[in-house]
Amino acid sequence: MGKRELRKGRRAEYQVRDAFRGMGLECHRVPSSGSSRGFKGDLLLEGMFRVEVKTRKDSFRNLYRWLESNDILVVKADRKPPLAVMTLETLEKLLRRRRHGGNL
Repeated sequence: MGKRELRKGRRAEYQVRDAFRGMGLECHRVPSSGSSRGFKGDLLLEGMFRVEVKTRKDSFRNLYRWLESNDILVVKADRKPPLAVMTLETLEKLLRRRRHGGNL
């Protein structure tokens, strides 16, 4: 991987980290971005959730299109668990709703 790609990935990791912190969540970037022995993922959220951040030029195009008129997209591959895809803005709304007893 070239320097340009590494910088792009690092920028995305910091952007996601800062978004989680803006939601009032504890979030730290993993040393060496998950490539160090004993550390998995790119970010550690709330001390226990590993977060992987991926950036691509356009290979996620369909996800964005499918999510356009929805809040949450659930995707499932054969013999794999379902995945929930949402914007960080939607996640923040869900977290706020939960903290405030269900009302936004």
